[in-house]
Amino acid sequence: MATAHKSRSKNGPSNNMVNLDSGTISREIFVSPEIYAQEQEQLFARAWLFIGHESQVSKPGDFFVSSMGEESVILCRDRQGEVHVFLNSCAHRGMKVCRYDEGNTPVFSCPYHGWSYATDGKLVGVPYFKDAYQEKLDKSKWGLPEVAQICNYKGAIWATWDKHAPSFKEYMGGFLTYLDFLLDTWDGAGGEVEVFGGVEKWVIPCNWKFPAENFIGDRYHNISHRSVDMVGQGPSGSGRRDMQEREGATALDISFPERGHGTITFLRADDKVIPAYQHSKIVSEYFAHCEAERRKNYGQWARLVPGPSTVFPNMSYLPRQPRTISAWHPRSPDSHEAWRWFLIDKNAPAEVKEFLRHYYISYSGPAGLTEQDDMENWNYAHNASQGVIARRFPYNYQMGMGFDGPPLDTDGLDMPGKIRNVTTAKAAEHNQRGFYQRWSEFMNAGDWDTLATWRNGHANGTNTGNGKAL
Repeated sequence: MATAHKSRSKNGPSNNMVNLDSGTISREIFVSPEIYAQEQEQLFARAWLFIGHESQVSKPGDFFVSSMGEESVILCRDRQGEVHVFLNSCAHRGMKVCRYDEGNTPVFSCPYHGWSYATDGKLVGVPYFKDAYQEKLDKSKWGLPEVAQICNYKGAIWATWDKHAPSFKEYMGGFLTYLDFLLDTWDGAGGEVEVFGGVEKWVIPCNWKFPAENFIGDRYHNISHRSVDMVGQGPSGSGRRDMQEREGATALDISFPERGHGTITFLRADDKVIPAYQHSKIVSEYFAHCEAERRKNYGQWARLVPGPSTVFPNMSYLPRQPRTISAWHPRSPDSHEAWRWFLIDKNAPAEVKEFLRHYYISYSGPAGLTEQDDMENWNYAHNASQGVIARRFPYNYQMGMGFDGPPLDTDGLDMPGKIRNVTTAKAAEHNQRGFYQRWSEFMNAGDWDTLATWRNGHANGTNTGNGKAL
């Protein structure tokens, strides 16, 4: 069976396409079919990728069909309760063995020639095994190909095809501090979180990197959302979300250029509970209780108001309401499938879940007012960058270059990452430059000995401490 190669040819794109010294990036990396093909090998075959959530496969036999780059994969729980991720392709002639989005089954049967596989990936059924194969086919060698590594981190399932990749926790580094705010329960007590309402899936006609970089740190595009803010779409009728908690807070961009991750966040001066969700007594009382408990469980860390974030390369999320996960699955240089998961505390009252369901779908996804603004930007930007003349001119990523922002007082919080105080500047592009620095490293590096720059102390001055264990 095929295994991940430790070394690859160094035929990635020229470093001039991602020029961090000048703060420019070639449009070619968004529109070139050759570069897109290289991404599948150099990036998506090596990185840790988000697959789904354990609540989607809670019972033996449960499955959910996901993607890793262009590959269709099956997330499933076998009859013994173990979670697996398999390539969704029959070992005989490659047909998809599972053509449903999700469900429960004792076996995956190929509709082409009838080979069947147990939920642990083993080949268990071969038509005419005695007559056509004389019972000599070694079934143990022809099971479903399984990922090289898998990790269940607080319910989120991640996987990589590369056996030489570092562990998931090493891959994430100190960014786990910020990911925890998404995956913990709202009160910070460590209860169960679940996916609810299904997974929204739609096609966006632009390169997958547009939304990935937008979520990692583009606080500059609020002009796009003025109409949504005026409508007062947020749960308390203020802006798109409850903006009061950000008023007077210190605005931070936090980048991990040696790993590619990044987040927008805010640091409040105090941990005062701000009233929200006032339209419903049950909902408002529930979140008021959660916020109070959050401050007990997180202590000073409750002052953090985390915002849009991206885990390199293609998983983005919103940790506060709306609490969602996005995966930007590449399908061609010019399009990708956007998948959106909605998270909720499992023990939340039914009224809270129903309220959030309505709010989530009005905010995010193809019907969401905010998402519609973003998609229009990405689609037009991509389309306008494909022409012969347009491709001669690079994009500008110079915002904030050479300026670290005013001094930052975290009041004792050991916040990991390369932190920029952008309160007065309003916006910067440190996070985006870190994202493309990492993209360039993946596209040009031959193996993980080169990619794991933090092991050799080449972290570009980034604090890679573990921060607060939440």
